[in-house]
Amino acid sequence: MSVTSDQLKEAPKMGRSLWDDARDRLLANKAAVTSLIVLAVITLLSVVGPMLTPHPYDQVYRDYVKAPASLEAYPKQDEIQPTFAAIAKRARMKVDSYQLDGDKVTATITSSRKVDERYARYFDRSDLFENASISGISADKKNATVTADVQYMHFFFGTDANGRDMLTRTLIAGRVSLTIGLLATFVAISIGVFFGAASGYFGGKVDLMMMRIVDILYSLPFIFFVIMLVVFFGRNFVLMFIAVGAVEWLDMARIVRGQTLSIKRQEYVQAAEAMGVEGGGILRRHIIPNTLGPVVIYMTLLVPKVILLESFLSFLGLGVQEPMTSWGVLISEGARNLQGSAWMLVFPAIFLTSTLFALNFIGDGLRDALDPKDR
Repeated sequence: MSVTSDQLKEAPKMGRSLWDDARDRLLANKAAVTSLIVLAVITLLSVVGPMLTPHPYDQVYRDYVKAPASLEAYPKQDEIQPTFAAIAKRARMKVDSYQLDGDKVTATITSSRKVDERYARYFDRSDLFENASISGISADKKNATVTADVQYMHFFFGTDANGRDMLTRTLIAGRVSLTIGLLATFVAISIGVFFGAASGYFGGKVDLMMMRIVDILYSLPFIFFVIMLVVFFGRNFVLMFIAVGAVEWLDMARIVRGQTLSIKRQEYVQAAEAMGVEGGGILRRHIIPNTLGPVVIYMTLLVPKVILLESFLSFLGLGVQEPMTSWGVLISEGARNLQGSAWMLVFPAIFLTSTLFALNFIGDGLRDALDPKDR
């Protein structure tokens, strides 16, 4: 069945919404798309990565304190024999012969005191050996054979000053920093949007009183506010995003108030008022939805700001508590151990700066996409 040109002209054409146009403009921005991919990868690594790494984030390896980042397995081949001999010496044993076959060590030892099977615990306590056993004990119990499995481990990001795996801790820190950033931003956006929209729409004395509350809160020093919360409630994870979110909504309230003062004079808002729609319904259906453009842009810029604030507070010692960590805590520790242990600073800093750059590029892309006149 053929279609005539008249039928084609009569066929309805699908319209495009402003959000469709904004999406296409955002996808055409290569920097924003690349940043979205980078941010998605970092988020996925932070969520799934700690479950895939072989080391718990709070596991301490006493024999691997400040081990440098390496693609090779620990212990190194030239470290096995000296470490084995040092452990034997602590147990008052002397290594007569030593043989390494793959991941199994076999050695004959002599001792100035009687040896039994319990001496194997000296080797099992080490992070380098496991499944140690003592056999072939001589009649005078002064000679024996020790066998143990070499416990090879990988520390791709190295270890910290307490011997904990930096890869796992960096990924766990990403969970904390990203969660604090998103939750604090959600708190700030929720309070700021409703407060600013109500202030701008109702105007008059209501607007005057609400804006004076904002001015008073602006005058309070942020650090003093956080220290006061820490003194009363202690340091905890929830406190962080409540403290940051309870302060950062002030800018959002002013932005939304300015948008609301412009929107409430539009014809569709006046038509809704003439039809008897209540103020709450106008705010919910007309005012707040039309402020989402600036809100979304501000949100992408607020997340990195909150992450930096959390990092700053953690650097001052007001952040999350050990053994939990964040990028700010790791960077603070890395700065103290920069000389000789640069990897403790480099890897958390790479993750933090990559996230901040990605969020800022996404914010720029959303600004251009939602406000094409500003391009």
